[in-house]
Amino acid sequence: MLRETGGYGGGIYVLRPESQVLSAVVLAGVPSSLAMPWARVGVSASGPLAQAVREDRLIWVGAEGELARRYPRLGLALPYSFALAAAPVAGAGRTWGGVLVLWPGSQSMEIEPARRKAVERTCGHIAAALRRAEENGHPVLPATEPRLMPVPRGRRVTQSQAFSAVDYTERLPEGCCALDLDGRVTFVNSTGAKLVGSDVIALTGARPWELLPWLDDPVFEDRYRSAVMSRRPTSFTVRRPDGLWLSLELYPDARGISVRISPSRLGGGEAAPSAADAVGSTSDEAVAAAPSVLRQTGTAPERTAPRADVLYRMAHLAAALTEALSVPDVIKLVVDQIAPSFGAHAVALLATHAGRLRLRGHSGYGPQEAEHLGGVPLAPDNPSGRVVITGEPAFFPSRRELEQAFPNAVGDDGNHAWAFLPLVAAGRPIGCCVMAYDRPRPFAHDERAMLTAFGGLVAQALDRAHLYDTKSGLARSLQASLLPQTLPSLTNLQATARYLPATRGMDIGGDFYDLIRLDDTTAAAVIGDVQGHSVPAAALMGQVRTAVRAQALAGASPSDVLAGANRLLTDLNPGLFASCLYVQLDLARGRACLATAGHPPPLLRDPGRRARTVAVSPGLLLGIEPLSDYRSAEVTVEPGSVLALFTDGLVERPGIDIGVAIDELARSLAAGAHDLEVLADQLMQGALPSGDRTDDTALLLLRSMP
Repeated sequence: MLRETGGYGGGIYVLRPESQVLSAVVLAGVPSSLAMPWARVGVSASGPLAQAVREDRLIWVGAEGELARRYPRLGLALPYSFALAAAPVAGAGRTWGGVLVLWPGSQSMEIEPARRKAVERTCGHIAAALRRAEENGHPVLPATEPRLMPVPRGRRVTQSQAFSAVDYTERLPEGCCALDLDGRVTFVNSTGAKLVGSDVIALTGARPWELLPWLDDPVFEDRYRSAVMSRRPTSFTVRRPDGLWLSLELYPDARGISVRISPSRLGGGEAAPSAADAVGSTSDEAVAAAPSVLRQTGTAPERTAPRADVLYRMAHLAAALTEALSVPDVIKLVVDQIAPSFGAHAVALLATHAGRLRLRGHSGYGPQEAEHLGGVPLAPDNPSGRVVITGEPAFFPSRRELEQAFPNAVGDDGNHAWAFLPLVAAGRPIGCCVMAYDRPRPFAHDERAMLTAFGGLVAQALDRAHLYDTKSGLARSLQASLLPQTLPSLTNLQATARYLPATRGMDIGGDFYDLIRLDDTTAAAVIGDVQGHSVPAAALMGQVRTAVRAQALAGASPSDVLAGANRLLTDLNPGLFASCLYVQLDLARGRACLATAGHPPPLLRDPGRRARTVAVSPGLLLGIEPLSDYRSAEVTVEPGSVLALFTDGLVERPGIDIGVAIDELARSLAAGAHDLEVLADQLMQGALPSGDRTDDTALLLLRSMP
């Protein structure tokens, strides 16, 4: 696929039926340091791959800056110039996963048809392969880390050619260096090693910014990341400890980066010395002094600045945790996506409760291991309790070290290294995050610092989410109390209703509906929407619903009902407006009289399953003009007809004209099920297939019976 589309990298993700997480099984053309934070992606996440799977369509991000505009979290972590296509892997009535393909630099606004066909054709082949593997009893399951596939070489090189290439670089007057995609030196000539004050042996296999103290700056590592992701040449200058400036030019391709190292004249002044002169000056200059430790020990001194990948990963974590609103959202994000990106084989979140630590969520642990973790006392004789009490993280690189410190803490869970991270919010301990690894792990200084910061971010997110859950619960309870708990029963009328709050935000909406029994053969149906999402909007909704009900029970006509509700709103002067549709059904005569105050008209499906919009003159919204006039209209409602009342949350979608959306809803109504309950579910699902709702949605269906 990469050769056919011209992409330089990408990945295949699988989606297990029991999970809502896309896990990478194969990655190519990208380094592990950049890929791991994205190795597991929640289907509900705000990224292109998740969106492609949710909406079952190819997502293209090609223009410069488009990634940051559409997906700010991804743009924050990868602020480089590249294009991507994300597509679902689906077939046989099931979504098997997704595919991600990357291209260098910015591309066109629309994906080329040939590329689209190649990606979609490959997705079909992958879906078929995954289905066959599962049918044969060997399903493709995600591993702890995805398999990194090397990109094939463009040409075969003989041993003689390889030796000749080395000889060629040794004769050059400048430094030459090769990095793999992960930033490690795979080759450097003698001049290059001397220019940076080291030697070939020390540099080979190391990342330059980790080995050389004077390159210990996130800016330099960021240039490497930029070259890898954009596949564009880049360059920068760096100052050696002796004051000499070096120019480093990076030339990337699918297998790595070639680096040209030469002395530089920075900003005028004297001409730059030759490479030979610069190399000769290093023998007794400061540039040789610091790296001499590296030549003797082969290890880098302690870093003084965080690496670029650490900074970007923490930015990504902070953005991801900010998007998680509720406590369950935070827990699911941490245990299913974030913790595994650190290479953890298993993770558990424990919360303090009544002097003990209770298990709130876990991944990678079996039932017995999970039971062992939960319910431990908040005491210093176990690692989780101690880190909560002391507020200090604990790292155990091997099983032996944990057994020495806490002999009774280790079960036979197959893990061999642990990180216990305290969760402290606003100076108050709220729990512990346990991360376990299936092999010994040294926990270098950078990793310990990053994991400690990760624990702090998780604690803040949980504390914020707990506050959100409390406020949201109160708001939802208020709104539920203002909506009818049941619909009244009438002999010749079937009715059902659906209400869904917006998926984002904890403020409550102003959507309302009601069905009022006027007598044995007459009923009134009402639906409306108060402007805004707030407690005052919900309170006003309750007042409008009460006013409409009172007018209806007093025998007022639809026009008079809306006029009375409008006078109430203008007298209250809340600074809010409301739309409202009122329908009075005469079941004996098979007629409906209706009026609307700025609300979408209802849809009517006749017994022949033809659906249309009922024509009615729209009036002003309630609360604008105290003397507004509302004209009514009458329509025949034959026995077996279905009347659909809805709020704009069911038909308003970005980029789609509301008239077009209402027409689509009418077609869905015409083709929908006979059963009213099934029909209501179909209309809600059809209009909101992804489950994402930026507004509250209400639907009221009525069927007249013979």
